[in-house]
Amino acid sequence: MTDTFEKAVAAAGFVARRTVLRPKIAIVLGSGLGAFAEQLEGSAAIGFAEIPHFPQSTVPGHSGKLVIGLVSGVPVAVMQGRVHAYEGYSSEEVTFPVRVLGRMGVKTLVLTNAAGGINEGLKQGQLVLISDHINFSGRNPVSGPNDERFGPRFFDMSEAYSARLRELAHEAARAMEFRLDEGVYLSVLGPSFETPAEIRAFRALGADLVGMSTVQETIVARHMGIEVLGISCVTNLAAGIQKEPLSHEEVMETGRAAETQLAGLLRSVVERLA
Repeated sequence: MTDTFEKAVAAAGFVARRTVLRPKIAIVLGSGLGAFAEQLEGSAAIGFAEIPHFPQSTVPGHSGKLVIGLVSGVPVAVMQGRVHAYEGYSSEEVTFPVRVLGRMGVKTLVLTNAAGGINEGLKQGQLVLISDHINFSGRNPVSGPNDERFGPRFFDMSEAYSARLRELAHEAARAMEFRLDEGVYLSVLGPSFETPAEIRAFRALGADLVGMSTVQETIVARHMGIEVLGISCVTNLAAGIQKEPLSHEEVMETGRAAETQLAGLLRSVVERLA
């Protein structure tokens, strides 16, 4: 049976044959945040279904394409959408695209997501840098036998989200004349939204944001030595703060409203990385 490493090598090889670009930077776009990929120049778009062993996204707002192109002359790989554990995928499947990006030579990974705001100081539509995370999904994607070809058995997570990259993002935001807050992101399995009691518990634990993605991808990226920047869009205020019932439609609508600011921030960050 083909192991994950060999599958990742095969998938990366397939992508490499579709483009002459060799990106060192990759960006994953969360719910309602996919428009940035359409701004790439000289791009090649590859459907997840075309890439060997790639999982398929089933969630509205995740178009399921890997787009490789240029941002201000810099080669970038952009995932329009991702898969989640709540879709029925294993942790290995959820994080497989990050394994493939690593085998493609990516050294910097920007993870974006739609998140609920737990910190009452956050506003709907606001972009927030992830400073740290709490894994409440009940899963760790590197549990089980370790493949040293990806990374070591035990690895440090004291700076899961790069301080260097966060400072670059702050510089970019200042140049765009807006302020980026930072916060701790707590990951749950989903797909049900959280109860007010859970939100109160998460706040007591020190969480500012809550969502259903990103953390497992970050763990696998750090396992491979990839530097990570996390950006949440506060698409709704969490249960017990917001009076109206939570819905995925609201998440999508707010994400689309924030796309222009996020796209400008991502472009500026890429230019600074270059």
